[in-house]
Amino acid sequence: MVSSLRGKANRAKWQKQLLDLERLLLDPDARHSDKNLEELLHPDFIEFGSSGKVYNRKMMIEMMTQEVSAAVVIRDFEVRTLSPETALVTYRSIGQSGQEARRSSIWVKDNGDWQVTFHQGTRIPNRWGGIS
Repeated sequence: MVSSLRGKANRAKWQKQLLDLERLLLDPDARHSDKNLEELLHPDFIEFGSSGKVYNRKMMIEMMTQEVSAAVVIRDFEVRTLSPETALVTYRSIGQSGQEARRSSIWVKDNGDWQVTFHQGTRIPNRWGGIS
């Protein structure tokens, strides 16, 4: 019983921390800071983009610091504990244009700090079946 309560408390704590970190990664100001991104993206980071292209940490930092970012809303945020130091985060993002995507990230705790080691985004077709 105690371990299940500890697990629930831990998950709730992780949920807040990881939601804040995902929001930070989507924040236009944070995305333009090499320092922020180097702290948030694990050295072994990879992303499977919605285009199917694979990006490494260096590529993502270069792209994110140069892009024109817009506000993104996070919905249906969930955290699943994979190990004592690893979590799977899933959510739906909605951009200013209304484009939605399903997103997943794997976060690892390294030296007491969370870093994202993997991310994937999959666009959600609009109600007519196309991608906006």
